[in-house]
Amino acid sequence: MRVLMFGWEFPPYNSGGLGTACHGLTRGLVNQGVDVTFVIPKALGELKQSHVNLLVADQFKKGLKIKELDSILVPYTTTKGYNEKLKTLKGTGANSGNSVYGQNLYQEVFRYSEKARHIAKKEKFDIIHCHDWMTYPAGIKVKEVSGKPLVLHIHATEFDRTGDHPNQIIYEIEKEGFECADKICAVSNFTKQRVVNHYGINPDKVEVVHNAVEFTEPPNEERLHISPTDKVVLFLGRITIQKGPEYFLYAAKKVLEVEKNVKFVVVGNGDMEHFMIEKAADLGIADKVIFAGFLRGKDIDRAYRMADLYVMPSISEPFGITPLESMRNGTPVLISKQSGVSEVISHCLKVDFWDIHELANKIVAVLQYSELHHCLKEHGSMEVTKFNWNEPAGKCINVYNKLLGVT
Repeated sequence: MRVLMFGWEFPPYNSGGLGTACHGLTRGLVNQGVDVTFVIPKALGELKQSHVNLLVADQFKKGLKIKELDSILVPYTTTKGYNEKLKTLKGTGANSGNSVYGQNLYQEVFRYSEKARHIAKKEKFDIIHCHDWMTYPAGIKVKEVSGKPLVLHIHATEFDRTGDHPNQIIYEIEKEGFECADKICAVSNFTKQRVVNHYGINPDKVEVVHNAVEFTEPPNEERLHISPTDKVVLFLGRITIQKGPEYFLYAAKKVLEVEKNVKFVVVGNGDMEHFMIEKAADLGIADKVIFAGFLRGKDIDRAYRMADLYVMPSISEPFGITPLESMRNGTPVLISKQSGVSEVISHCLKVDFWDIHELANKIVAVLQYSELHHCLKEHGSMEVTKFNWNEPAGKCINVYNKLLGVT
């Protein structure tokens, strides 16, 4: 079976969980004999093809082909972010004469879809599989020219990304995609319900395919420390409204009223980063909050191992791979009930994102009671071993087979 797959990002050039999920899913598909051609956008001269080839050679051997499509679409971008990117390229002469890239984000999404149409005429494939809204128009165009079944994979809806204040244009792109798709894969029941309720999609059209986590090497048991006395509570993710970072700070303020020797570490970047820095100062806890910036690869695992507790206070988290990564590294987790991952893990603490008092209480409990910390660590480490990307890949293959009439 051959799959033509469109995504925003793919490691090592990823900035969030979408790239991690795409990497894991394609690995699972290839493990089960599926040939995947993965199309990602890239600006001319920005990425070195040799690096991507090295990734494929090292990790997949065969069965995966990366195809770069000239575009400046980047993960989680906004109209403002796109305009800034375009302005930068004009300054370097890469987009001189306004003739290369779209003059706004939506034009570029359309341009990307037109280029996808040409790829479809050259590639051999049985199924089209697209990840999140930027690639949905491309999937529709490829379906039009090829007649092949279209599968859309939802990692987040516009309602998740914007805190229920969707951009109407993006909403309409998503809705059209959902209506044109032959099947939809949602990363959780939480996400499936959003698609049904907000977009009017028949629930029978939506298949739940939970994410997983990779175990490419045994977890490192080394525990890192900021200081001999301070406990560490970690936030790791994009610093955006969706992830609820401000609730992390409000809870931190309450924790520090009863537990002085704690450092709160924020790993990631995003449009709320400056707000977070100023808010920490306003709350009088700036000396207790460390902003570590964006981390990649093994540095992420080191951040988890440095922490006594990982907190994910997301307002609306379609799945959330980071708690699985934390558990893989032997660090207890406290997660929002408003998340897909809360459907599939039990050896963790759960709280409503808005309940600052309960969030703080549970942080203090883990920091003060070693028995609770040990129990969450040991049972969480065992529970996370049940997750494997072959399982969600297998569910996708079942979707493919049904669409192709394969029994």
